[in-house]
Amino acid sequence: MTAFAQNPTEILDRLAELRRADAPTHGGRVLSYVYDSGLAELDELAAAAIRAVQPLNGLDPTTFTSIGVMERELIGFAREVLHGDTDVVGTITTGGTESCLLAVKTARDVWRAAGGTGVPRLLAATTVHAAFHKAAHYFGLELDLVPVDPATGAPAVDAIAARLDASVALVVVSAPSYPTATFDPIAEVAALAAERGVACHVDACIGGFALPWWRGGDLPAWDFRLPGVTSISADLHKYGYAPKGASVLLQRGRDRQRMQYFATTRWMGYPVVNPTMLGSKSAAPLAAAWAIVNALGTAGFAELTAQAERATDALVAVVNGIEGLRVVGDPVGPLFAAAVDESVPADRRVDPHQWADAVRGHGFIIQLQPGLSQADGTRVPHTTHLTITPVTEAQLPALTAALVEAADEVRGVPQASADGIIEALGPVLENFGGALPDSEQAAGLLAAVGIGADGAGLPSALAPLLALIEALPPALAERLLTELLARLVEPV
Repeated sequence: MTAFAQNPTEILDRLAELRRADAPTHGGRVLSYVYDSGLAELDELAAAAIRAVQPLNGLDPTTFTSIGVMERELIGFAREVLHGDTDVVGTITTGGTESCLLAVKTARDVWRAAGGTGVPRLLAATTVHAAFHKAAHYFGLELDLVPVDPATGAPAVDAIAARLDASVALVVVSAPSYPTATFDPIAEVAALAAERGVACHVDACIGGFALPWWRGGDLPAWDFRLPGVTSISADLHKYGYAPKGASVLLQRGRDRQRMQYFATTRWMGYPVVNPTMLGSKSAAPLAAAWAIVNALGTAGFAELTAQAERATDALVAVVNGIEGLRVVGDPVGPLFAAAVDESVPADRRVDPHQWADAVRGHGFIIQLQPGLSQADGTRVPHTTHLTITPVTEAQLPALTAALVEAADEVRGVPQASADGIIEALGPVLENFGGALPDSEQAAGLLAAVGIGADGAGLPSALAPLLALIEALPPALAERLLTELLARLVEPV
């Protein structure tokens, strides 16, 4: 037997040590990124399913036929709960971003095949997920963002209608949007899209496996019940409670869905036919999602959704009851955002970013979201985002206390300012002559604001960092954040 370079026990001990520095994935202490059902049995089932398919390659379901069976059954479940008929077909992807990318790539190719010329447009609200920014960038579409009401996060149907013409390859609506949990005017936009011959995608990555049971399923139609909806993305690794990364992309029409594929026989190896961006891929998330869906069934999903719904309603009431804060708009689904309530005197307001930092001190992590200037000059306020899961219900007493006490601690404290940092960086920025900094210059700028090039200098309080992101020109902020993330994984 080949000797190991390191003892397996020591390797796992090292991994356990590294994991201790991670934010907790279970127990409801982190209100973003993770989706905890609160059922340990589901985690154990998923782990067993992953181990069973560990050696398989999802590249070829004709060789590993179990992959085809599991994918077919998962797509069938998703199609049923999203009210698709037999004309609706789909694909399991590695996550919401890949589902969104493929929806856009398909729409672009269908648009071109139908005679579209020039640069196709991707039409969506300002609140649309960043995955669609990425898709437009990757696939050469013009991203046309419709401003939303800063108070509600909702786009106006008339504003979308005014921009919905033959140059649009895809219009995207959210069910709901991630930043504010706003339920876009899906029925109205889908009807307009159908009337004008434009494809309409519903991004239900976060809501797809919760909304079918939300309020007992008594929501306005938003899925394939609407004839104008041509595709839907829904993440199994969110409210499907599967490990990362598993998502489903459903498309209306086989011929349309086949445009999603890449196929070639024009090389010397085996024929390549890929429905997704990846070729070789793990079957682990697929198997875990398949096992969980079979274990829960629709009754199990309904029960878990009801838990998340009760917790969401309770927390929305808590935040609306905190002087100086307000819940943004009329959120739909197990998530919402909080903004400063500007109707109260300044000394009674609670800045959502200062609040989020204070909440962290009470043992809970909520997500800071920067403000944004829209194309029409209006500004969407900076907010704090909370994603609610079934396990949150058990944390309500402690979480409520944390939210209220943290608000009391920072009431009247203004939003963090980056003015001093921007002023200090002024002479340095001038040396770039308007060009973006290279890697070493970007690292120097990060160090100048107290963020170490190796990531060790990440600030404990995030409000000042978010203020800096808001204050810098977007291209420069993106460049610095790229440098920060890139250096976190560089060998040292």
